[in-house]
Amino acid sequence: MVAAGKVYLVGAGPGDKGLLTQRGAALLAAAQTVVYDRLVGADILAMIPAGAKRIDVGKRAGDHPVPQWRINQILVEQAQNGGPVVRLKGGDSFVFGRGGEELEALREAGIAFEVVPGITSAIAAATYAGIPVTHRDFCSSLHIITGHRRQDQQLQLDYPALVRLGGTLLFLMSVASAGEIAEGLLRAGMDPQMPAAVVENGTRPQQRRFVTALCRLKDTVQKNAVQSPALIIVGRVCALADEFDWFDALPLKGRRFLVTRSRDGAQKMADGLRQLGADVVCAPTIETRPLEFLWPDLSRYTALVFTSAVGVEAFMERLWQQRQDARALFGRRLFAVGRQTAAALRPYGLRADFVPSRYSGQDLAKQLLEQRLVGPEDDLLLIQARVAAPQLGQVLTAAGIAHKKLDVYETVQLPVTGVDPAAFDAVTFTSASCVRGLMAALGDTYDCRAIRALCIGPQTARAAAACGMRVEVSPEATIPAMLRWMGELAYDERT
Repeated sequence: MVAAGKVYLVGAGPGDKGLLTQRGAALLAAAQTVVYDRLVGADILAMIPAGAKRIDVGKRAGDHPVPQWRINQILVEQAQNGGPVVRLKGGDSFVFGRGGEELEALREAGIAFEVVPGITSAIAAATYAGIPVTHRDFCSSLHIITGHRRQDQQLQLDYPALVRLGGTLLFLMSVASAGEIAEGLLRAGMDPQMPAAVVENGTRPQQRRFVTALCRLKDTVQKNAVQSPALIIVGRVCALADEFDWFDALPLKGRRFLVTRSRDGAQKMADGLRQLGADVVCAPTIETRPLEFLWPDLSRYTALVFTSAVGVEAFMERLWQQRQDARALFGRRLFAVGRQTAAALRPYGLRADFVPSRYSGQDLAKQLLEQRLVGPEDDLLLIQARVAAPQLGQVLTAAGIAHKKLDVYETVQLPVTGVDPAAFDAVTFTSASCVRGLMAALGDTYDCRAIRALCIGPQTARAAAACGMRVEVSPEATIPAMLRWMGELAYDERT
C-alpha cells in the first residue's frame, strides 16, 4: 500500500535489476513521481510506470548538476502535489547517499516518509568480483570509507588508524583519489604487497575487476583508465578474487546482444540474457494489438488451433467480453503450436490436447495428419495473427481438412532509432515479424551481412536469411531453450 503525499526513499542497489528489493519494486510500480540519480540502473528505470512523472537529478560522484538543496526542495514540492513520490537512489540511501539530509528537509516540511534499504555497492560489487568482504582466516572487520573529496582538497582520513584496524577497507567514490589513498596507507605502514582490487561498474554487465598490490594500485587505475562508479578494496581477502570468481565466469559475460521483440517479450528475453552475464540493449521492433472480430459459432468446430501465446490471450479476452468462459470450449479439442502457447492456456484451466515436437505451424499440421488426430470429418478454427505464416493452412488444405482462419490480433512495427545491429555480438529474433520490424527501421541500403542473427525457429531464420544476415537457429523454439543454446554457443566458441 502506498500513501498520497508521502515520500519513499528507496535504495535501488548497485545496478543489477535483480538486486532491487521486492518492496522497492512494488513502490516503484505504484509511484506517481520518481526522482532518481544517474547511477540507478537503466533496467530499474524501465520499471517506472509509463504515466509517472520522471525527474532526473543527475547525481553521481563528482558531478551534481542539481544541488542537494534543490533536490530537497523538489521532494517537498512533489509530495505537496499529492501523489506518492519515490526517491530512487543508487546503492543504499544512508551509505554516503545523503539520504539523511533529504529526510531532514521532509521532516521540517511536515512530509511523511518511509525508507526502504538498498544493497550497498560496497558489499555487492565486491561479491560480484569474487571477493568476500570478511573471512575468518583473513580479517575480523570491514570498514566502508568515502573516497570523495572536495575539489582541490585532500582526503581527511586517519591512515594510521585504518592500518591498525587490520580489516577489509572498502573505499566508495574513490577513483580520483586512488593514488592518495594508496600513498596514505603506505606511509602509515601498510605492507606494500597488501592485496588490493578495483571494481568498475560493479554488478553490471560492463563490470571490470583488477586485482593488484597496494603499491601498484595507482598505476593499475591509471593504466586501465578506470572510471566512476568504482570501488577500491584493500585487504587480504582480495587474494581470493580469482578463486571465488563467478560473475566473469558466466557464459555470456562480455558479450553484447540486441533484443528485438514486443516490449513485454523483449524484457523477458533480456532478463534471461543478463542472468547469463550478457550486456543487453532492448529495441522492441513490434507491438501486438488485439483486433475486433465477429465472434464465431464455436459449436460448428471440432478443434481450435492456437498459433501463439498472444493469440490465446486475445481470444480468451474476447471470450470473456462475450460473457462466456472456458466452458464455452467444452467438447472442442485444443491444439497448440508450441510449448509456450500451451502454457498460455493453463491459467484459463485449459490443457492442449496436442503440441508438436517441432514448434511451427507446418509441423503442427503434418503431425496432426500423421497421427490421425484430424480427418475429413473435422472442421478446425485457426486462431492467429492478421499476417501469419501460410504453411499451416496450406498443409491442411492439401489434405482436404476443412478449416477457417480467425484473425484475433495484429502485429505492428515500432520505430527503432540510434541502434546499429552490427555493433553487437548478435541480434536475437523470435519471429519473422521482428526481422521485418528491424529491417523497416534500418532501410533498404543497410548491409545485413554484418548482422549475426540468432533465431528461435526456421520460419524466423528464413526471414533473416532473406535479408542477408548470418543466421543460426535454436534447436528448440522456446525462450528458455534459446537461452540455453546461446550459453552453449558461447562456451563452444571460447573452448
